Amino acid sequence: MTLASDTAVATDGLQARTLVMSGGPARIGGTVFMHPDVNETIRERIPTIIIDEHEAMARLVAGRIATLIRERTAAGRPVVLGLATGSTPIGVYRELIRLHRDEGLSFRHVVSFNLDEYYPMSAESIHSYHRFMWENLFAHVDIDAANVHIPNGSLDRAGVDDACAAYEAAIVAAGGIDFQLLGIGKTGHIGFNEPGSGEHSRTRMVHLDAVTRRDAAADFFGEDNVPREAITMGIATILQAREIVILATGEHKAGIVRRSVEGDIDRAVAATFLQRHPNTTFYVDDAAAAELTRVATPWLIDEVRWDDSLAVRAVTWLAGRCDKAILKLTQYDYAENSLLSLVARHGSPGAVNGLVFNVLGAKIRGKSKLPRGKKTLCFSPHPDDDVISMGGILRKFVENENEVTVAYMTSGNIAVFDHDVRRYMDFLVRLDQERIGEGTAVRSLANTVHAFLDAKQPGQVDIAEVQDIKRIIRESEAVSGIEVMGLTRDHARFLNLPFYQTGKVRKDPIGPADVAIVAALLRTVQPEIVFVAGDLSDPHGTHRMCKEAIDRALLEVYGTDDAPPPPQVWLYRGAWQEWPITEASVLVPLSQEELTLKIQAIFKHQSQKDSAPFPGQDAREFWQRVEQRNKATSGQLDQLGLAEYFAMEAYVIA
Repeated sequence: MTLASDTAVATDGLQARTLVMSGGPARIGGTVFMHPDVNETIRERIPTIIIDEHEAMARLVAGRIATLIRERTAAGRPVVLGLATGSTPIGVYRELIRLHRDEGLSFRHVVSFNLDEYYPMSAESIHSYHRFMWENLFAHVDIDAANVHIPNGSLDRAGVDDACAAYEAAIVAAGGIDFQLLGIGKTGHIGFNEPGSGEHSRTRMVHLDAVTRRDAAADFFGEDNVPREAITMGIATILQAREIVILATGEHKAGIVRRSVEGDIDRAVAATFLQRHPNTTFYVDDAAAAELTRVATPWLIDEVRWDDSLAVRAVTWLAGRCDKAILKLTQYDYAENSLLSLVARHGSPGAVNGLVFNVLGAKIRGKSKLPRGKKTLCFSPHPDDDVISMGGILRKFVENENEVTVAYMTSGNIAVFDHDVRRYMDFLVRLDQERIGEGTAVRSLANTVHAFLDAKQPGQVDIAEVQDIKRIIRESEAVSGIEVMGLTRDHARFLNLPFYQTGKVRKDPIGPADVAIVAALLRTVQPEIVFVAGDLSDPHGTHRMCKEAIDRALLEVYGTDDAPPPPQVWLYRGAWQEWPITEASVLVPLSQEELTLKIQAIFKHQSQKDSAPFPGQDAREFWQRVEQRNKATSGQLDQLGLAEYFAMEAYVIA
């Protein structure tokens, strides 16, 4: 493949999609570039760029916005930006703030129109998009407040229609939107254009889909607190923007990204209407791109360069498609599924089958094949991720006499219900009265806590006393959980990283203080093996942020020539997914008794049982998800014709 441009990655915000290519998709410097003219060949109807580094994605998109601002300012014209809220565009806004602060990018000639707002919603609410935009962008740049437009969620219902019409008129009066930034919901909604939204829709009041409200439940501390309506720009309004960029990150977005990019235009998926826009680009990370045909099954598109890793993926896919064990796949199976080139490379179906069977079999490691006597540090983002995700291997490591330390990176205190605080407070008061002798301190604390909880509004940040009680609840549960694994409270470290201590679902960025705490622990423990949450689907992003803190700390401690040898890093998944067997480096079998012990450890986290505050899209309890997930992993190996086990955990050695 050749490039007609000598510049692989554009600088100063030049669109990557303008890179002229003569062939299919190419990965350049960690980025996949695709020319619009080859969409039909690779089944993608919207130009899609894969950038796995989120900071690089933010820089590229923010750079394009900065270029527009500078060009229009030089020409004496304003630039009109359509802006989105949510966790995905925050990186773009942080980069724009940096460009303003460090490089003098001025927003004096910027006019902005936000996509949407909840209804009813006061601008001062911690949940309002008005407040979000000022906290995350506008308050940090020199934009004229008169040029900022955000739908008003506090209007009387009778005035909403007129306000929506006025919003449309204001966009027209500003000259139309030059650049529209979008995110995408799990239903494929853009803005709040839910399934069923029409192509000709304009700014209006909408009813929110159940999936959308469930996704927002974490921000509102419960689905019951999420507004049922919102005001949103319509699809027609969005499509009139001169340029559109849509961002998607995380494997929980992979299905809807593929549907939006490769599927037919459908009112049930609003993002598919973007296929009709002449200047739209999708920016996605590896996880969100995972189900695109060119990523998941590239052999169906064009000739591929086979290696053992790709062969394992292809043969595992083929076995599932044909519902056969690997060793039973035939020449016909390969021929019917565009895989004859793989057979040709190895000489026969039997040779390919044997290779893949042996590669997968070599990943299986029982207790006897796992490390012994190693200093091991397990990082757990929340106080239950250790037993949920790696309870089986944790027990085996203890039995193998490894020196295990479990580091809980955040308090997890926002994931404790208020009624649990009341219950523990009642326990303290009763204990104080009956065994200790009624004292002023406990009574005063109880009065403070109950007074706050009685007056607390949905989503309100807890006072320090309540945050501390919730933190201690989770810490005590964490100790109880690892005791099931054969460890004690002496093996637990509670880091309580500063980035998490906002009292809100949305956290601060990882900073030097967070990295310093993790680095200090690494120097103290001097681990030979480190377990890290590699989950890409954590709905609130805490796992991602914790991994960033660990990565930066590892670089600080082990990144110099005179540093000690770095530890081996094992990545585990969180409560939502397991590593696919094709990606896993190690598959750890669990007996029925070992899975039961793991579930018992999960039960110790009583504040997360029955109805967890942040369950994601899966209403099942964590232990139920774990049981299904671990059994499904072993079941897939069984279906492929490998050894049969009761359950199995999967890990990637980085």
